[in-house]
Amino acid sequence: MTKPTDSPSHRLFAAIYDPVTKPAERTLLREHREYLTEDLHGAVLDIGAGTGAMFPYFERAQTRDSELVVHAVEPDPHMRRRAVQKAKDVGLDVEIRSDGAQSLSYDDDSFDVVVGSLVFCTIPDVDAALGEIARVLKPGGELRFLEHVHADGWVGSVQNAVNPVWRRGAAECHLNRDTRATFESEDRFEMREIDELAIGVPPVKPFICGTLVARTRSQNRWLGVLDDVPEILGSVVR
Repeated sequence: MTKPTDSPSHRLFAAIYDPVTKPAERTLLREHREYLTEDLHGAVLDIGAGTGAMFPYFERAQTRDSELVVHAVEPDPHMRRRAVQKAKDVGLDVEIRSDGAQSLSYDDDSFDVVVGSLVFCTIPDVDAALGEIARVLKPGGELRFLEHVHADGWVGSVQNAVNPVWRRGAAECHLNRDTRATFESEDRFEMREIDELAIGVPPVKPFICGTLVARTRSQNRWLGVLDDVPEILGSVVR
């Protein structure tokens, strides 16, 4: 496991997050959060749980499957305190730890599904987080995601321009993080599905939703060997 690189603490942002996002949660995001909890099974980890936006959906999934075990991590103490209260309010049985996504305190192969919803925009080290997610997922386990991403055209230009100010006011949320490209090029996972969603309002637009599947250890080893082939051939030719 890597060491934590950041200890976020955003009291004001935590206080206003739920009231500000409530209209979007009721209308734009509901069906996509339902997608993230469709046919959940086994052990599930919610990374960057925030104030617990996914908790009502996990509670309904637990009602359908009493053997479903839910864990969550949230490094910001102000967000985490609200998540604890949300779990109590909706009756969700969940363990909530203070881990950041890039430093998870779970054993290898602990989870069947990891859920990431509107969190990769704030993770300090995305590559380290994906490595940790791949480590704690069982081979063939799923990373289900819902994220806003960098846009093309004029919207992308606006995102780039306002991002420095936006980050300071929105708890280090990056408007212009190209999470889609990161997911599509990630060797530790296979892309099962990805959809661009016609929701959002500039500059928080577009959104993507989908599923990555963790490769087996042997698949990752073979990919490492294939990555070295061009260098080996170049050395032979020289």
